[in-house]
Amino acid sequence: MAERERLIQRFAEQRPRMRAMAFRMLGSLGEAEDAVQEAWVRVSRADVGGVVNADAWMTTVLVNVCLDLLRARRGHAEEPVDPAVIEARGAAQIDPEEEAVLAESVGLALLVVLDRLAPAERVALVLHDAFEVPFGEIARMLGRTPESARQLASRARRRVRGGGSAAPAAVARQREVVTAFMAAARQGDFERLLSLLAPDVVLRADERAARGMRARELAGAATVARSASAFSSGARFATVALVDGAPGVVLVRRGRLLVALRVQTVRDRIAAIDVVADPERLRALSLALL
Repeated sequence: MAERERLIQRFAEQRPRMRAMAFRMLGSLGEAEDAVQEAWVRVSRADVGGVVNADAWMTTVLVNVCLDLLRARRGHAEEPVDPAVIEARGAAQIDPEEEAVLAESVGLALLVVLDRLAPAERVALVLHDAFEVPFGEIARMLGRTPESARQLASRARRRVRGGGSAAPAAVARQREVVTAFMAAARQGDFERLLSLLAPDVVLRADERAARGMRARELAGAATVARSASAFSSGARFATVALVDGAPGVVLVRRGRLLVALRVQTVRDRIAAIDVVADPERLRALSLALL
């Protein structure tokens, strides 16, 4: 009885760390809360007589739960993701403001890129790089050798960083332009937006993205700037990332990629924006951190 009480107390102590770990593995605070709760259910029902390292064992249980959720998610990857559905999921259980703050602290772009990894890659990278779990322990959790776990994390790291090569000067400058554009959009700064757009800039949206716009194509700096300044409320959930090898924008809610902007610049001004929201097109994009 005393042993089980100690386990209950230890789980309570470890809950914040497990919650943070689950959030990075799943990208959604609602799913992270569910995963921690399911881990507790499994822990509370298990025979703890042979448990030597309670922390490692509880982490293993949580990892198994998260792996199940990640694999189920990939199994349903063909289903379109709708922003309204995302808003409705878990709305009663979690604070959207808390999730937004947590997502920003982790990195919106990182959550999106992590979501492109295979479940085992994502788990290995998160556990090792974010929580300093040794590869030996990760290997036991994943049922692999330590070297295999190391390779999983290394492969995931390369994908997250877009190969790890340094950005050339042109890409670095384009990043500055796109970052300034996002800052102006967040502030609704029409004049600043105008200064960052080429006079003949064109914004094209796919059919899904065009649902919230007046048209599938907008032309001219003033027209595009007005559209961007109206985007200020949603810009909080957007961040700059590499989209098909060039700096662009990704918009993320509850750990899911909703919209991506492919941006073309000419002479330090934005000449074209391609707004992608169709699920199939989003999955076909190459995404990485800058």
